[in-house]
Amino acid sequence: MVDHISLPLKIAAGLVFAFLIAPSLIVIPMSFSDSREIMFPPSGFSWMLYREYFAGPEWVAATIESTLVATGVTALSLATGVPVAYALVRSRLFGVAIIRAFVMMPMLVPTIVFALGLYIYFARLGISGSTLALILGHSVHNLPFVVLVVIAGLRQVNPNIEVAAQVLGASVLRVFFSVVLPMIAGPIAAAGMFSFLISFDEVVIAWFLSSPRTMTLPIKMYSSIQWEVSPVLAAISTLLTLLSLVICVLGVALRRPEA
Repeated sequence: MVDHISLPLKIAAGLVFAFLIAPSLIVIPMSFSDSREIMFPPSGFSWMLYREYFAGPEWVAATIESTLVATGVTALSLATGVPVAYALVRSRLFGVAIIRAFVMMPMLVPTIVFALGLYIYFARLGISGSTLALILGHSVHNLPFVVLVVIAGLRQVNPNIEVAAQVLGASVLRVFFSVVLPMIAGPIAAAGMFSFLISFDEVVIAWFLSSPRTMTLPIKMYSSIQWEVSPVLAAISTLLTLLSLVICVLGVALRRPEA
């Protein structure tokens, strides 16, 4: 029976994969077009669109802003997410399930509702439209993803190793920093990479919290298509696709904890 359904399942999986990858297969060739109009297939090969992207001060500024925000989000998400994940896995206190549900709440609430709440809150604090607001907003949104990846790594670590370290006289903090962290360095790195990627590509939260001077690359791309679709978007999309592919491959490779 399994052999009978394996072929249809493979075909269905192949069709789904083809559907997902089709947009990239169209955009990537367009990024090497020698025309200033959106067309497929491209009329000729040229690096023109990539040169326009790197030579455009607005595109470069948006890319730098996205990189700064994503880097800050990665650092803050790991600094908060790793201890939270460790506490959720190892703690036996009452109410851990409630805390876990609270941490995962940003994944359940619609992003636009979450973004609106952040905008109202940060506006009252007077930081809306700043890079700090983007970092804080993205960090709260990314926290569940970091916690889930780190939890998956912690569950593959034998807790008896930590008990043995405590028996030998190590404090809880010493065990955490000297024993646990080295063993889950891979999952932590994977969580950081995914956090960076999610933050770099975030649109909805950035739309509410950014300003003209803190415009991220996805918001700049979205704004540029409101009046005229620039072919430079094809080059940017290709670079983002390559970035996502590299980070995903590295993240999957580093997801398993060290033995």
